Amino acid sequence: MSTDTLDHSVDQAASKAATASEKGQKAFADALAAAQQTIADAAKAAERALRDGAETLRAQTKEYRDSAGAQLDDAQRYVLERVRERPVTAALAGLGAGLLLGLLLSNRNR
Repeated sequence: MSTDTLDHSVDQAASKAATASEKGQKAFADALAAAQQTIADAAKAAERALRDGAETLRAQTKEYRDSAGAQLDDAQRYVLERVRERPVTAALAGLGAGLLLGLLLSNRNR
C-alpha cells in the first residue's frame, strides 16, 4: 500500500469516527432532553395529585373538626349546668380526681 492510500484510509476512518461521535453526542443530547421532559411532566403530575389529595383531606377533616367542636361545646354546657346545680358535689369530685391523679403520678416516680 502506498502512503497516500494509507493516509487517505486514515483520514476516511477519522472522518467516519468524527461523524459517528457527533451522531452519538446528538442522540445522547436528545435522550437527555427527553428524559428531562419526562421527569418534569412526572413532577407536575405528582404535585397535582398531592394538591388534590390535600384538598380532599382538608374538606374531610373540616367536617370532623366542626363536629368535634360542636360536641365539645355541648359537653362544656353540660358540665357548667351540673356545676351550677350542685357546686359542692362538683368541687368534691374535682378534689377526688385531683387526689387520685396525684397519687398515681407520685407512685410513678418511685
